[in-house]
Amino acid sequence: MKRRDLLRSFGAAMTTSALVSPAAAAELKGFPEQTAMSADHLPRPAMKGGGFQVFTQENDRKILAAVFDRLIPSDKFGPSASEAGCLEFLDDQLAGRYGEGRALYLEGPVRPENEEAIMGSPQFTQTPRQRYEDGLKALEAYAKATDGVAFHALSPGRIDEILSGLEEGKIELPNGVKGKWFFELMLQNAREGYLADPLYGGNRDMAGWKMIGFPGARYDYRPYIERQGENLKLEPVSLIPKD
Repeated sequence: MKRRDLLRSFGAAMTTSALVSPAAAAELKGFPEQTAMSADHLPRPAMKGGGFQVFTQENDRKILAAVFDRLIPSDKFGPSASEAGCLEFLDDQLAGRYGEGRALYLEGPVRPENEEAIMGSPQFTQTPRQRYEDGLKALEAYAKATDGVAFHALSPGRIDEILSGLEEGKIELPNGVKGKWFFELMLQNAREGYLADPLYGGNRDMAGWKMIGFPGARYDYRPYIERQGENLKLEPVSLIPKD
C-alpha cells in the first residue's frame, strides 16, 4: 500500500495542477460581514495542552501509532501519520460527538441475517469510541497469540501482513471484532487526521495539504477562476485564527 496512493483517493479533488510557470495573483482581503457564521456554528478546535482524553493508556497509543504509521509512513514527501498529529486528532474526535455516535443509528438491524447483503457492510451497534476500545484490545491479543509479543513491537513487515490480512478479510480478530471493518475505520480516520484542517489537531503544519497541493480554507478564489492549469503556489491557509 503506497503512501501517496492512500491519500490520492481521499484528496484528489482537492489538488491543484502545476503545469506552467506561476504568475502573481492578487488576493482579496476581508469578507462581507453579513456572511459571518454565528458563534454556535463555528468549528470547535481540538483541546490544547490537555493530554489524551480517550487514549489514556500508553499501550493503546503505541498500537494506534504502529497502525497509522504503516498506513501513512514518513518519507521524503512528508511526516508519518503520528508525526502529523493523527492520534491527537482522533482522540479529540472520539472524546466528542463523533465518538459518542451521535449521528449514527445504533439500535441494531431488524433482520441481522440480511444486513450485510442489503447494506454492503455490517451495521454496528457500538459507538466509534467503543469500537476502538475493543479493536485495539483485539489487535494486542491477536499479536500476542500469533507472535508472542505486543503489537507495537512487531516488525513493520509483520504489521503490514496483519493489516493486509484484515483489509482482505482473511484475518478475524478475537472477541467478535470484525477485522475488515475495524481496518476500514482506522484507515478512514488516519486519512481524515492527515488531511483535516489543523484546527482539529491533525495535519500538523498543514503537511497533508502541502503534499497534495491543497491551498486550504481560503475565503475567496475569484482571482484564480480563469487561471486554470497554472501553479499558483498558494500557501495553505488554516481555519486557526492568526494573532
